[in-house]
Amino acid sequence: MSRTGKAARSRLADRLADRGLRLRHMAVLAALVDFGPHVQRQLAARLTIDRSDMVKLIDDLVAAGLVERARDVADRRRVTVTVSPAGRSLLDRLQADAAAVQEEILAPLNARERARLAALLTRVHDHLRSGSGALRPSR
Repeated sequence: MSRTGKAARSRLADRLADRGLRLRHMAVLAALVDFGPHVQRQLAARLTIDRSDMVKLIDDLVAAGLVERARDVADRRRVTVTVSPAGRSLLDRLQADAAAVQEEILAPLNARERARLAALLTRVHDHLRSGSGALRPSR
């Protein structure tokens, strides 16, 4: 499973690199689209990314016009990050890239086998999430 995951991540990372992005850039865009605007510090915590690394990621995305950063008028120390229309559009294309990589990786399996694999992996994940297997966030 580890080798398969590494192969999939590597293939997606290659596609992202062609666009000048990394996997963490995509994670930030996806979190902002899924969960809405975030205070930068909370976004770092949600994605388990060091705050100083998050600053660099946000800097990259702001420079590319993919997110917007604004200071909170009530508390100037707080910085809120919002995905831009260009960021939403790009995320759609990145998700299509991710789906294409998934299709490549799962090519040897038919639809029934894919559904069975997904069900089994979901069961293992749920077991870890329940506390029995002590799932820990990765860094």
